[in-house]
Amino acid sequence: MGKKWVAVSANIDECGNKTPTSIVYNEQRFEIDRVLDVKSCPSFKAGGIGERYTVRIGNSTTYLFCERGRWFVEEKV
Repeated sequence: MGKKWVAVSANIDECGNKTPTSIVYNEQRFEIDRVLDVKSCPSFKAGGIGERYTVRIGNSTTYLFCERGRWFVEEKV
């Protein structure tokens, strides 16, 4: 597994909390239907540590990571 850096649109509230709303992966935009969980957690597969967002996109649940202000997903290399 490796890191696939992605573009993310997010809402940021007055306290600085980020809520991702969409992701651009391989030049295709995916709307995030719901954020299911947020926690500080490492990416065991791709390495790195930051915030791990468990998100629902359509019928799929996946992890989206924010590491030092940059966003990535785990991708098979």
